[in-house]
Amino acid sequence: MAATPKRTTRLSSKGQVVLPAALRRRRGWEAGTVLQVEETPDGVLLKAAPLFPPTEPDDVFGTRPWPSTAQTAEDMYALTVTKIWRRYDRIFC
Repeated sequence: MAATPKRTTRLSSKGQVVLPAALRRRRGWEAGTVLQVEETPDGVLLKAAPLFPPTEPDDVFGTRPWPSTAQTAEDMYALTVTKIWRRYDRIFC
């Protein structure tokens, strides 16, 4: 089996590198894609940056405050009935 020829690119005077179009299409990298650059023992690794910063469950859960007072079942029922009647009044009045 013949080895695939390696593609080459040239570093510009501004430090820019052009990635081959076929590679960009396979990766889904369009103009404006943010890439992470990581130095490895073998060279330089490019990978798409995550869309959102990483989070931990503790960063997200429990961010909404609890109501100041607990409601009883009777309170919730009364509120539901009130809302139903308001909707009924708008429809049929």
